[in-house]
Amino acid sequence: VLPSFNKQSRVFYGNSRDFGGTNIIYHGPAATTTTILRRWQGVATHGPHRSNVSSAASSSEAEPVDKEEASSPPWQRQRQTSPASSWVERWLPTAARPYAMLARLHKPDAIWFYAWPCIWSIAIAAKEAELPDLKMVVLFGFGSVVLRGAACTVNDLLDRDIDKKVERTKHRPLASGAITLSQGFSFLVFQVLLWFGFLLQLNNRSLIMGASWLVLFFTYPLMKRLTYWPQAYLGFTINFGVFLASAAIKENLDYAVILPMYFAGICWTLVYDTIYAHQDKKDDLKAGVKSTAIRFGDNTKYWLSGFGVACISSLAFTGYNAHLAWAYYPFLAAAAGHLAVAGFYRRLIQQIRLFVSNKWFGAFVFGGILFGMLAS
Repeated sequence: VLPSFNKQSRVFYGNSRDFGGTNIIYHGPAATTTTILRRWQGVATHGPHRSNVSSAASSSEAEPVDKEEASSPPWQRQRQTSPASSWVERWLPTAARPYAMLARLHKPDAIWFYAWPCIWSIAIAAKEAELPDLKMVVLFGFGSVVLRGAACTVNDLLDRDIDKKVERTKHRPLASGAITLSQGFSFLVFQVLLWFGFLLQLNNRSLIMGASWLVLFFTYPLMKRLTYWPQAYLGFTINFGVFLASAAIKENLDYAVILPMYFAGICWTLVYDTIYAHQDKKDDLKAGVKSTAIRFGDNTKYWLSGFGVACISSLAFTGYNAHLAWAYYPFLAAAAGHLAVAGFYRRLIQQIRLFVSNKWFGAFVFGGILFGMLAS
């Protein structure tokens, strides 16, 4: 890559930069910008060697970078140009990164959507004026990481052809070819074994329920082909943890408490996953994929508001049936305020931010249950 010089310009790849009084115009690939900068700072600023900039930044320096880019898979090549990287790219060996990304370990925020219903159930199953079982909280936290990873693997295995047609998902390991179909299936078997290892730490009833839970996750990716309500099916699936966690602590399930909590979780899922689905709406229409974002259309904020009201009402009913003290309700009011914001702000730039911020809704509900139990 050969930079050209102009005494009247101070432009470096579209941005003004001053390099010791000499001006550079650079129109090369973004990935080689760092190489040029290092050579310019290390060689060209030493007076007599200023004329060596062209040779220092010649194709002999840039060629290995270009070859490396060309040989790297698309999912990795996309991230090389990004200034920020996840812990997966910083710490894991190269061979392990596609598998970690297949399990979405580089996007840990969504794990809370699996964990919170379980933690709510653990907290509300505790004895009055006592803290939740910390061992169970940690154990179900681990289980949520494993289950979320397995669910993402199943989703990508079944949707690999659709993912290639969607801008946001076309660089996923299976869709881009970084992982083969057989490698993805082998990784799924490993994740399922980890899940059963988690279930073996619980009682027999929980073991049966946990094995049944996998069936829901394995069939969820098919729903977007069959119905405009896959987010509702996801709600039924992802919030099943309220039953599993309660069964792990209590012999008998208190359905007067668990059922309204389960319904509240379903409504909550419809809110945050509809927000998430809006970013793919145009690509989904082209690929023939269905979602509540397409079904609701311009009326989304009204649907989300309705689901938000149903969610908060069900959680209030849960607290009443569980005899939670007054401390539960201020937290519930804060959770309601969060859903109100999510229901009325749906601009494209805010979608991911609103989706991720819903983990705090779960934290508000947990805080209410915790203090409601302690104040009982």
